[in-house]
Amino acid sequence: MSPVLLGLVGGPDAGGRTTTAVEGVLVGAEKAGATTSLLELSQAAPDEVAAALEAADGVVFGSPVYRATYSALLKQVLEATERGRWGEKTQPLQGKVAATVLTGASAHHFLAVDDLRNVLAGFFAVQVLSPGLYVEQAGYVDRTTLTPETAELAAVHGAALADLARAVRGSAALQAITPQV
Repeated sequence: MSPVLLGLVGGPDAGGRTTTAVEGVLVGAEKAGATTSLLELSQAAPDEVAAALEAADGVVFGSPVYRATYSALLKQVLEATERGRWGEKTQPLQGKVAATVLTGASAHHFLAVDDLRNVLAGFFAVQVLSPGLYVEQAGYVDRTTLTPETAELAAVHGAALADLARAVRGSAALQAITPQV
């Protein structure tokens, strides 16, 4: 059975540069045999996001970088996502994999990828593909087209995420890891 991977885009406008980058990752995942879908947080209802997270084997978390961190839209989703702790009834990210895709005008904010990876790995106990992908403006031909080099790198991240999802799905131990606190 092929892994089901969700692209979750936290940009304020649908179809922006972050969407293009996340789509590049999903293209690589599809070529590696994954089934993919894309959800724009600016267009989605909270229950739609929760259901999509629950159904996926893995998530490509995408966001533009604002003030050296990922978007408020993405933060809002992560803050609302339960972890199965302290009386919470769900843990939609447990036993899952993730990739991070952040975008920015220049390379100055590439370390924001680490902040998102740390939240996913440490707070949610998600197996996160490292390193994350950071795409600056020079990685685009235009708003909806990655440069060939960036498209190739995004596709490799997608194929690697599909492989990681298969590995985690095949490991009871990796699926059983939960947040410590």
